[in-house]
Amino acid sequence: MAAVSLTANACADQDSSGSAGSATEIHIGAWLPLTGATASYGVPEKAGADAYFKMINESGGINGRKVKWTVKDNAADPQQTVQIARELVGQDKVVAIVNANGTSQAEAAFPFVLTQSKVPVLNEVGGSESWYDPPRAGLFGTQTLYEDQAAAVAAWAVQDGAKKILVVHSDPAAFVNVAEQVGPVAKKVDPSVEVDRLPVKYQTTDYTPVISKVKAAKTQAVILILTSPEAAAFLKEAKLQGLDLPTYAYAPVAAESTVSLAKDAAEGLKAVQLVKAPSDPDPAVAEFRTAMAKYEPGQDAGFLALWGWSNAKVFAQIAKTIKGDVTSQAISAAYAKASSVDPGVSPVMKFSASDHLGTRSVQRVEVKNGVWTSVGDFYTPPARG
Repeated sequence: MAAVSLTANACADQDSSGSAGSATEIHIGAWLPLTGATASYGVPEKAGADAYFKMINESGGINGRKVKWTVKDNAADPQQTVQIARELVGQDKVVAIVNANGTSQAEAAFPFVLTQSKVPVLNEVGGSESWYDPPRAGLFGTQTLYEDQAAAVAAWAVQDGAKKILVVHSDPAAFVNVAEQVGPVAKKVDPSVEVDRLPVKYQTTDYTPVISKVKAAKTQAVILILTSPEAAAFLKEAKLQGLDLPTYAYAPVAAESTVSLAKDAAEGLKAVQLVKAPSDPDPAVAEFRTAMAKYEPGQDAGFLALWGWSNAKVFAQIAKTIKGDVTSQAISAAYAKASSVDPGVSPVMKFSASDHLGTRSVQRVEVKNGVWTSVGDFYTPPARG
């Protein structure tokens, strides 16, 4: 397989002879899309986690143990992910998979990693409701479900006064499932609200007919369940056709790439995020920006890097509570008891033996003067169903 393997040793002078679970090192791993169509997600996510691990290693690591984070490129491919999982667990002897990326990719690796090898998968970017209900042994998440993100933007649009909402979404089943959450929640907030859906062919670049359909629908607000490039194409065409409607989106759209691609057409776009805006003056976010400049110069200190940073920080805070050897079993047990983990840049995470998803909360963000800006603080959206 033509997978490009990158090893991110979080400290240049780290003892390379240390083994996973040793007295001097905590060896963890991840699969990330560092090449291919979704590399724009994996590369900054890796940079953010790298910056955090380098920062804590410079100050002594976790209880005196340096973190060795081995990252391998899966190009967002499930088959490559399975091979990488076997390398990380079987050859590299990692004690956990931390801050990896991809829903279908992780699911392909679960049988070997979680079931056969009993190695925990922690803070994966992606996921679905079935991952956590019922909870699976060794699987713990830090990302508010996409379905709950849809609930959050649905309530936001209704609270802003929209009586007729159109959900524009890509046509694959995963996007359809998220889009379907908007209607019930919107009607729960206001039973008189009308919600329709407009599916769009995945990765289409011509949004001319889409905007024409939106205009014909005479809707009062639009919710985008699209990828970032698709959302940018929608916004640009909407501006070109003179369509000016309140527009909302879920977290994958709230990325720097949306603004850079759509330019001034993105102004006023509202979305929910998993973390505070990278421009936020909060001291915890300022620490992130400083560390990125020092340890990952040249890398964009944006939302995706902040995702990686937050996931690395959650892992470190929980691993710090472990007394004795940092094994796969000890890490899983520590997560199950971590009832209040505050990374500062994202919601407080609350895990238990019966609840392996750390949060349902989101942060509202809006494009103001060409920059994503935090609106309010973290909050929990209305319950679905």
